[in-house]
Order: sequence, then structure tokens, then C-alpha cells
Amino acid sequence: MKKTYSKSILKTTGGLIGLAVMFVILAAINIILGNVKLRKDITEDKLYSLSDGTKTILANLDQNVTLKLFFNSSNPRVPVSLKNYARQVEDLLHEYKMANPRRISIEKYDPKPDSDAEEWAQKYGLNGQPMEMFGPPLYFGVVASAGAQEQVIPALDPRTEELLEYNITHLIYKTIHPEKPAIGVISALQVLNDTSPMGMMKQQGSTKPSWLAFQQLQQDYDVINVPADAKAIDPAITALIIVHPKEFSDTTMYAIDQFLMRGGKIMAFLDPISVVDLETTPPQPYRVPKASSNMEKMLKAWGVDYNPTQVLADMNAVSRIQTGNGQIEDSPVWMSLRQANMSKDDLLTAKLDSVMMPFAGTFACNNLSKDLTATPLITSSQNAGLVHFMNAQYGSEAIHRNFQAEGKALNIAVRITGTFKTAFPEGAPKEEAKSEENKNEQPPAGIAPLKEGKSAVILAGDSDMIYDRFCVQELNFFGTKAYQPLNDNINFFFNAVEQITGSTDLIAIRSRGKFERPFDRVIQLEQKAQSEWREKEKTLTEKLAATQQQLNQMQTQKGSDQRFILSQEQKQAIDSFRNEEVRIKEELKDVRKNLRKDIEQLGVWVKFINIALMPILVSMAGITFGIYRKIKR
Repeated sequence: MKKTYSKSILKTTGGLIGLAVMFVILAAINIILGNVKLRKDITEDKLYSLSDGTKTILANLDQNVTLKLFFNSSNPRVPVSLKNYARQVEDLLHEYKMANPRRISIEKYDPKPDSDAEEWAQKYGLNGQPMEMFGPPLYFGVVASAGAQEQVIPALDPRTEELLEYNITHLIYKTIHPEKPAIGVISALQVLNDTSPMGMMKQQGSTKPSWLAFQQLQQDYDVINVPADAKAIDPAITALIIVHPKEFSDTTMYAIDQFLMRGGKIMAFLDPISVVDLETTPPQPYRVPKASSNMEKMLKAWGVDYNPTQVLADMNAVSRIQTGNGQIEDSPVWMSLRQANMSKDDLLTAKLDSVMMPFAGTFACNNLSKDLTATPLITSSQNAGLVHFMNAQYGSEAIHRNFQAEGKALNIAVRITGTFKTAFPEGAPKEEAKSEENKNEQPPAGIAPLKEGKSAVILAGDSDMIYDRFCVQELNFFGTKAYQPLNDNINFFFNAVEQITGSTDLIAIRSRGKFERPFDRVIQLEQKAQSEWREKEKTLTEKLAATQQQLNQMQTQKGSDQRFILSQEQKQAIDSFRNEEVRIKEELKDVRKNLRKDIEQLGVWVKFINIALMPILVSMAGITFGIYRKIKR
């Protein structure tokens, strides 16, 4: 019995030792695996991974950067949705630390009322917003500090989540690079609110704010407002943004030409019809308003063809708009361009998803100078063609009437690089008549005209695309103004600016978020239905015209006393047309019914896949695995 008891103790002791060893092994495995980062981001847009641009910027840091997250996490009044977003922000900040743990450190603060954390939040300039009338303020922002340099995101809005990574990376970049490159802006429109005394006099007291794109530009660059009648470009300017160069003088164009010859880079937004120009220019009696812009001499010298009287209409990029009489129509000249229209081989447009361009022009580079290279950035579909600007303003019906597709992609935005030849081979143009305002100004002397220069130019066929109304939506976040992108127009603008100023690392980040995810299949169905509708409508119109012509011929054959009496042939022709009209209208109804039916069937399939098919597949996989294990035993 004693032997049996000893065996029992030994067995129990061995079991306890084995259990202890197992716990030690599990703890060791957890510690080891806790330091091994094995993760795979399988989302389509890599939403849980840092962009290559962010990784490059973080890898090149030569200073330690501290990211400080301020959020009232302990406040029970904070909405759950906002707390969830704060956790996402915190998780993303840890991704930054993991990318460069030697240089990046994270600090988290809960700014409770009257605490040191709240005092620091106020010193940093974070916007504390009260959620209730007598409740404590809410702080939700990020501060980046590197030595004596500090940069702040005063408020993080969940509605602009698609820009979160860019904003944080940009925050770090500004902290490390506080210097601002000089960029010039010249335009026939008031894109900048010039606050200088001379500028205020010219604007006659106007307090109209700058376009949002240029407000944001001023945060990162030293933006210099170049007058539209400039005779020279400031040598400190390294890049020049030209917006709607309407009726610029040869003297001003020569200044721009010489800026390009000395290596300055240019981004130019031309326009056959500027909506902003039409809306802001006072009407003049007995005169058709001119709202087109051009750089004819310079484009001709480069070998670029651009016609300011032709507007691009793309039947595969129609936008649904409201006309002046309150009607809704699908307009092919208000183009909603998608991923298929963006160059996937160029860093500037590779990440763009959608761009809105109303009344855009095109650039043909078939006769480009041999020393220049053109890279298409945004192109039309093959189902696009050029229409006269007068027809474009009369609506979709006038456009469809004489529309002819080119059968090839047309360039809406293009980048040209290489050695440019001057558009003024004979030197500066002759002095133009001077107004009282600038009669004492003299052109710069002692500078020999340059004949050629190596540089880069980005051309876009629309200037309205960077106007606030066409690219952003204004929001109110706890009393603070925020802006939500409607499309990637702003992204295109800043990507291009960063490219012509040389800081390209940020380009791969800005366009990651997708505010709009279009139903491509539904769009294809609608385009197919519209094509069938137009074909049948054209048939009906032709029948009406043929019937009217037939009736006119019969009418001319009748005597003067029979002019107001319908003959038997006329009655038959009218009855025949009415029967044909009824038949075609029935077919048009069938087109609409089939479209709705196809879309509804597509919706049913999507619901079936999301709700039923995936659980069925998972269940089948589990059953199959269970049967397999049972057979193996």
C-alpha cells in the first residue's frame, strides 16, 4: 500500500511539474512572439499600413520626434464613435513608432479639467470645444516636437479620416523642415487675398478669402502674389503657379518665359471656359463675355497644340448636375474622371481615384520639340470629343446633337520635361502703352535674354478644378471649420506642387484615402442604358423630321383653298408617325425598366454574397476539415 501511495505522489508531482513546465513554455512563447511582428494587411487600399512616402520620411529622420496625442479618453460624455476613432489614431501613431523606434516616441495625454495636461493642450493651441453647456471642453489633437520646433494639428475630425496619415506625416515633415520654399502665384482671378497695402487698394477693400488650395499652400510655402501685369519674376521664386492666364500681355509672358529659361518650374491651369470667371466678372452690355485663357506663344514654341475655343465632352465621364432652370441632366462636359483616366505609371496620379473638371480643354503633343518629353497625367476615354465652347454652354442636348467621338484618349493634364526653347527668340517685346499706375515702372536692365533652359512644366486644361466649390465641402467640427474632400482635385494640386518644388515623398501618402468608392458596375449599366436611350431618341427625332418633311411636301401640292384641310395622305402619315412614336416610347420605357432590373439584380447578388455566401463557404470549410480529421484518425 505504501508503494502504491508513493507511486500516486510521484505521478501527481510529475503532473504538476509538467504543468509548470508547460506554463513556462507558454510564457516564453508569448514573450518571444510578442517581440516578433508578423502581420499582413490584406485590405485593398492597405488601410492599416504606412505608405512608402511615410516610411521614407521616417527612415531619413536625423532628429528625435515626439508625437503627443491629446484626447479626453476618461470623459464618459465623449461619444463612443469618437473614442473608437481616437483608438484608431493611437494605433496609427504606434505604427509610426514601429517604423523608426529610435527616432519616434509617442506620448498620450488625457487633459482632464484643471490638470497639467489641459494646461499643456492650451499652450500648444489645441482647440478645446465644450460638448455641453457647462461640461468640460473636449481636446482631440496631435502635437509634434523636435528640439525647439513644434507643429500642431489642433483638431482631428473623423470625417477626414482618409487624410489622417498624410496630416500626421506632414506634421512630422514640417517639424523637421520648418523652412518654406518660395512659390509664385499669378492669375487673372483673385485666387489670393493680397493683404498688402497696395493689394488692398487694388482690391478696393475686398475681404474675399483666398481659395482653400492656396490657404493650405501658405501653411507650407512662402507664397508670393505675382501681379498679372508683372514685367519680371522674383529671383527668389523657384516654382510658379499660373491660374487662368486670361489676356496676359506679351511683357508678362516674356517674364514667365525667362523664368522658365533659368530653370524655374511651372504649373499652369488653362481653361476654355472658366466658371469662376463667368461668375465673378460683371456683365458688359452688347458684349459676349470671354472666359477662356491661353499661353499661345509659349505653347507654340514647345510644340503643344491647345485650342481655347474647344471644350472636351466625355460620354464615359458624365456628371449629374442641376441646370439653371432647375432640371437635372447628365452633362459630359462636367467630367467626373475615374481611376481609368489617371496615369498609373506616374507618382503624381497613381493614387488618385476621382477628379472633377468642368469645361476642360485638351493638349496635343504630336508636334513636340525633340528636346522635350510629354507624360500624360489625366486623359479622357476613347468615347470623348471636342465641342465648341458655345455649344457646351447650351446644355447636353446641344452637345449630343453634333457630337463626334475622337476614338482615342485626349490629354487633359500633361507634364513636359526637357530643354525648352524661348517663345521670344528676338528678345523682350516692345514696350506697351503704359497706364498712369505703372508709367514710372521700368523693365529690369542689364539681363541678357535666355534662349533655352532645362526645366519642367505641368499643364492642366481646367482652372475651376481647384476652386473650393468643385473640390471640398465645408464642415463644422465642434465650432472649428473643417474641409472634407469631394474628390482628389486638391490632392492633384498638391501632388503637382510637391513635384515642381522637389519634395516628392509626401505624394505617395496624400491620395491614400478614398472618400468616394463608386459602383463601377452600376455606372457601366447606366452608360449602356443612356447609349440605348440616345439611339432610340435619335430614331424618334429622325422619324419626326421625315414626317414633317412629308407633310410639307403634301401641303405644297394642295390648292390655296385646301391649305387648312388635311388630306387623306396627311392623316395617314400623322397616324403612322403617332404609332411609331408610341412604339419607340414603349421601347424607351423598357430601357428604363431593364436598367432598374439589372441594378436590382446586382444588388440582390451583392447582398447574397455578403449575407449568405460567405457564411456558407466558412461552414463548408469547417465541415470539410472536421470530416478530414475524422478520416485521419
